[in-house]
Amino acid sequence: MKTENNLKKNEINLGSKTTYRNFPMVPRVVFGQGCFNQLGDILMSKRRNSDAPFIFLVDDYFEKSENILPIPLLFNDVVIFISAEEEPKTGQVDALVSEIRESFDELPSGIVGIGGGTLLDLAKAVAILLNNKGQAKDYQGWDLVNKPSIYHVGIPTVSGTGAEVSRTTVLLGPEKKLGINSDHTTYDQVVLDPELTKTVPKDQWFYTGMDCFIHCVESLNGTYLNAFSQSYGEKALDLCKEVFLDDIPDHESRDKLMMASWHGGMSIAYSQVGIAHAMSYGLSYLLGIKHGIGNCLVFQHLEEFYPEGVKLFEQMLQKHNIVLPQGICSNLTQNDFDTMIHVSLSMEALWENALGKDWSSQMTPERLQAIYQKI
Repeated sequence: MKTENNLKKNEINLGSKTTYRNFPMVPRVVFGQGCFNQLGDILMSKRRNSDAPFIFLVDDYFEKSENILPIPLLFNDVVIFISAEEEPKTGQVDALVSEIRESFDELPSGIVGIGGGTLLDLAKAVAILLNNKGQAKDYQGWDLVNKPSIYHVGIPTVSGTGAEVSRTTVLLGPEKKLGINSDHTTYDQVVLDPELTKTVPKDQWFYTGMDCFIHCVESLNGTYLNAFSQSYGEKALDLCKEVFLDDIPDHESRDKLMMASWHGGMSIAYSQVGIAHAMSYGLSYLLGIKHGIGNCLVFQHLEEFYPEGVKLFEQMLQKHNIVLPQGICSNLTQNDFDTMIHVSLSMEALWENALGKDWSSQMTPERLQAIYQKI
């Protein structure tokens, strides 16, 4: 593991004094099989009045009659079902915010996101924009949000992204794929109910779980590594090994993967991810490839950078009979490659974490394109 003593992402040099960033954490979390049933009680104390609704942004998977969740609706609460087939977009956030503002005379009591990373990121972004002027694209970057978001609750129904715990909401904008990374992004309340992940299709379960696994590998091998991120990353990595390499009961697997997701998200709160994520952003921006599978498509070709992690990844692929798509980049034009390379190389913090301060001399556009061409 790399343990450089240079100034890290979580440090600010103020003359002769080093100040450490004071990152937020989720202040309240409930965990356990069936704890979703406590949601009504949790929300009741946060209702301002009967005219200030809760807005539930829910994966449209739960719109089907056989999958309906017992959402605790009161007064003029609203459920908005949203497809998770595509990455969340800044324009989508702006449209949801406009719809909510036009439908009610006052701000909602809160936003509740129910789903995987797409829905959790959308809910965080909507909660921010309801209390801040402008458009979502104006806040893509680090610490650009001026006012706190409205109260918001995250309820993951797929485990792995860490979106439920992170201070980032990753959005595809008109010019870039970049998160709203802010102290005001973090959820006020998270509900972790492993029962909600029982019906996740196997491929989605694997790809999303690998997002967590790759989080850990990149964090633990990064130049930003510190004892805080290492403690969470090592625990998440151990849990991922149990889930994807050991033979454990299904209910135990669900519990442990949900905790791996939580710890994996925490491991990068005070650290950063690396090459697979930076390259996955390029794939997503150009081709619309979802984040989890995008990470897998890239990571399989990163043995030079993460040899132990790639070896474990190959074992996990084999154990679960997962065959990754091939030829994704075989018909791309040079303009296409240039676009992906531009998006990927703009993720400077990720590259510095992976390769150090001289990363740009190591990862040239030509070298990056050569990796993309393998996918």
